[in-house]
Amino acid sequence: MGLKTFTINQNILATSKHCRLDEKYALFSSIDNWEVFDSKYPQTPLSDFLEELPIIKYKKGDLVEEMLLVNISDQLQRSGELETVESVIEIGSDKNDLSEADIFVSKLGMPRGYIFLNTYKGQNVIGSTEFIPYKIKSEKYKLYIKYLLLHSKMLKAYSFLESGKTPSHRRVNPYEFKKIKIPLIPKPKQDQIIAQIEPIEKKIKELKAQITPPQEVINNVFVREFGFDENFFNEFGKGMTAGTQIAQNRTLKVFETDFEDLSRSGIVRFSTRFHNPPTKKLMDFLDSIETLQVKDIVESYEKGVQPKYNPEGEIPVVKIANLKNGYIDFSEPEFITEEYYNNLDEKKKLKQNDIIICSTGKISLGKIDFYDYEQDSITTVDNYILRLNENYNTLFFTYFFRSILGYFQIERDYTGATNQIHLYWEQISNFQIPNISLSKQQKIVDEIKAELDKQEKIKSKIESERNKIDEIIEKAIK
Repeated sequence: MGLKTFTINQNILATSKHCRLDEKYALFSSIDNWEVFDSKYPQTPLSDFLEELPIIKYKKGDLVEEMLLVNISDQLQRSGELETVESVIEIGSDKNDLSEADIFVSKLGMPRGYIFLNTYKGQNVIGSTEFIPYKIKSEKYKLYIKYLLLHSKMLKAYSFLESGKTPSHRRVNPYEFKKIKIPLIPKPKQDQIIAQIEPIEKKIKELKAQITPPQEVINNVFVREFGFDENFFNEFGKGMTAGTQIAQNRTLKVFETDFEDLSRSGIVRFSTRFHNPPTKKLMDFLDSIETLQVKDIVESYEKGVQPKYNPEGEIPVVKIANLKNGYIDFSEPEFITEEYYNNLDEKKKLKQNDIIICSTGKISLGKIDFYDYEQDSITTVDNYILRLNENYNTLFFTYFFRSILGYFQIERDYTGATNQIHLYWEQISNFQIPNISLSKQQKIVDEIKAELDKQEKIKSKIESERNKIDEIIEKAIK
C-alpha cells in the first residue's frame, strides 16, 4: 500500500465500537469501505456468508470422553487445512468446542493465516479459546470462502483491524472481521476458480508430504552419528517441554526402579520423569559415550532482563514468543529505546553467537535458539543467555539440545507443576554433552544444515504455489 493522505469526519469514528483513531483502521473501514479487492462484482460483508456459532467452553482438567485437540502451534499458516490433531482425555487450559464448525478462525495471529476448514466436523473437536467457530451459510461457497480468507490481501486487511498494545495481545474482534466485504461472484465463475486451483492444491499437498519436521531431521542425523535407537524420541514420548512435542503421546505405565538408581539424581529425585524406563535408556546411552557437562564449556551465562517497553523504541526484544526453537521471529517485536539499551550491563545485551534458552512455561520451556544476528537486541528474564568457550561449536550445542539426547535432560530435570514449570542454571550446568572434536561437531552441523536447507527450498516452492492461487483469484474477480 502506498502512502495515502486523507481526512475523516469525527462522526465516522462511531463505525468502531471502540472509537478507534488509528489510521490503518480508519483508512480501511471508512475510505476503502471494508473492501479488500478491486472487483467488478458487488461486494458483501462476510456476515452474509458466515454465522458465528455459540461459544461452548471446556474447562481445563479431565474430559468426560476422548476428544480431538487442535493446537494452533501444530498447524501450518495459510494452509487452510488441519495438519495435525491429537486425541486427548485431559486439557491443561480452557478450550472452545469446534465440533459443529465448518470453519474456525483464530482471533490471535489472523494476519498469519490461522484459518482452517473443519475436516473433522461432527466429531468431538476442541481447540484454543482464540478460535471462533463459524457455520458457512451455503455449502456452495465453502472452498471459495477458504481461498478468499487466506488471500495475501485479506491477511493484510486483518492486520488493519487488530487491536491490542503488544504483539502478544493483538487480536481481531469477530464483530469487525464479519464486516469485511468480499466479491459476490456467480457460482459458475466460482467453479472455474476452484477448477484452476485444485491442481495447484494437489501439488502443494505433494510438496508438504516431502517436508520433514526440523527436529526429526536433527534426530535422524544424531542417530546416524551416534548409533542409538531411532525410535527413542517416540518411546520417550510427548511431555511438557518444547523438544518433546514432535513425539507421540505417552501412555500410562507402571514400572519398578532400584533404590540405588535414586543416586543418579543430584537432588535425589523421586519423579517418574527421572526414573521411567525411556529416561533410563537415554541416560545409559549418554553414560556409554564420552561426555562433558555444560558448565565445562560455558564461558558465561546470564538471565535476561525485565525490559521497559516503549512503542517508539528502536531496539527489538527477544521474548518467549519470538523463540521458535529453530529460528528467532522478529516479525512482531516489542521495543526498548536506545537510551534504555545503552544503560544496561553489557552482559545483558545479546551478542552474535549467543545461545538463548527459555527457562519457564509449559511447551515453551527448553526452546533453544542461536542468535546469529548483528542487530542490537536483548532478551527477557524468562530466558538464559549462554556464551560458549572456543572449544565447543555453538550451533552443534544448539542442535544437540533440539535432539532427543539433549531435550530429554530438559524434560527430566525441570521443576514445578502444570503451567508453572521452570529450569534453573543448577540443572542446565550439569547436563551432559558429547565430548567430540570440533571437526566432528562441524561435520554434524554441516549435515544438519544441508538437510534443513532442502526443507526450506520445499517451503519456498509451496509459497510460490500459494501465490499462484492468489493470482487466479484476483484475475477472476476483476
